[in-house]
Amino acid sequence: MRRLPTPEGSREIPPTKMEMTTPAARSGGEGQAAAAAVPEAGGPEIAFFDVETSVPQRAGQGYALLEFGAILVCPQRLVVVGSYATLVRPADLGVVSAASVRCNGITRDAVAGAPGFRDVADAVYSVLHGRVWAGHNIVRFDSARIREAFAEIGRPPPEPKGMIDTLPLLTQKFGRRAGDMKMASLANYFGLGRQSHRSLDDVKMNLEVLKYCATVLFLEASLPGVLTVENLVERAITRSQANGAASPEVPKPAAQSSPDSSKRQRTVSRVDNAIQAGDNQQPIDPATNKEPVELISNIKEMTLDASTQMDASSSGFSGFLEPDDVSIESIQVSVPSSYRLTRRSSMKHKGSPLQLCCAGLQVQFGVSSKYLDSAGRPKLNILVDIPDNLSKVLEFCDGIAQRSSQDSGSTSEWRPLIKKYGYVNHPTVRLHIPIIVSGEAAIYGTDIYQKEASGSIQKLDFSKVDVAELDPLFVRGNMVDAFFSLELYDYEQNAGIRLVAKKLVVHSK
Repeated sequence: MRRLPTPEGSREIPPTKMEMTTPAARSGGEGQAAAAAVPEAGGPEIAFFDVETSVPQRAGQGYALLEFGAILVCPQRLVVVGSYATLVRPADLGVVSAASVRCNGITRDAVAGAPGFRDVADAVYSVLHGRVWAGHNIVRFDSARIREAFAEIGRPPPEPKGMIDTLPLLTQKFGRRAGDMKMASLANYFGLGRQSHRSLDDVKMNLEVLKYCATVLFLEASLPGVLTVENLVERAITRSQANGAASPEVPKPAAQSSPDSSKRQRTVSRVDNAIQAGDNQQPIDPATNKEPVELISNIKEMTLDASTQMDASSSGFSGFLEPDDVSIESIQVSVPSSYRLTRRSSMKHKGSPLQLCCAGLQVQFGVSSKYLDSAGRPKLNILVDIPDNLSKVLEFCDGIAQRSSQDSGSTSEWRPLIKKYGYVNHPTVRLHIPIIVSGEAAIYGTDIYQKEASGSIQKLDFSKVDVAELDPLFVRGNMVDAFFSLELYDYEQNAGIRLVAKKLVVHSK
């Protein structure tokens, strides 16, 4: 599960806390609970759990478990029937670095007197083994840390009867209404307060978020013509403005205009005034396209601003700068105060979003469908050579963005934007082709054109996402004219700049 710095700093809890509530105890009065033995493994309850860990400070260093928290939930009524939480003393207290404390507030002093994992392994095993596991991003993070902890003490890990990972589940079913779909963003979206980044608190918040999302989806399904996503978004904005909350700003849907015969408008779903790229849901290696999916499901499509409307016969979008037209001194990174790099961060040139175009880029590697997002859709990119003037601009952007990331307190590893390729060490970059999802339909988020030898340019229409149709276009050696934006990301200890293609013109051989 993704960890962010917590403004509250260190918030210590007792080293071990067991509170398995029984029906008999609950009948004794509100708030009364009786401490009982940890229940046997294999019960019918759903085990919602979360772990807090140290932050790796060097290559090859793993995560050290610092805290485990779980609640057991009745699957029929979704009521909590028990909870368990414990701090865990790592074998080496030195792994609890300043960066680690910034992430979850757990200090060395807090875990110095806590039991080692070997001492709590029986309880953790009993809570988890043979039950359905649930949590936010548990498949890739929390479950892996549990298995590692048991492997370190030479014991077989607990095994789930089933798995419910609410990160891909809510991304697919609820859509990107809450932005990046992190727990903090979801909690802010529903007005549940700030995420504490402590195991038991995060588990309780996860369950509440799940209930809210399920309720909204149920209501929308019951009255699809009345309870639209647009109305819910508008009400969320009003509530945010009234409360002065720092929730993500989502634009109100714009009225669609009818495109005339000479210009064709491209319609997409968008949030935070940015085109949503469906190339990034599951963590997370930017170099291999493994980043979170950025999309909004079920939101009515909206037309792009006039500045990004294009003439199908023109050479490109307005507002896109060629490398030689960029003034290095006028480039800056816009990062919201007290935030790390997020979708609200941006690269700007003279106060406007920096968008670039460059002609005649040679393809080194074409489209690959090796990596998939959480919904099973391919995550697409192409690798292209870049000229020196573009390389100079992108290197500068990469440098100032990395410094901004470090200044904001991020502990993520920075992924260089430019990679050297071939024996001549030529600079290359990846151009990402996003996927736009609307309901059950998925289309490319990039306008793709073909330029004939005669100079004529025609738009290629794709009714669906089919990588096989792109293969003959982006073969090694082909030339493309690219129009792209620079998007910043910081996810799962990886940060960097992603180049998102808005338009690609493929030259016919």
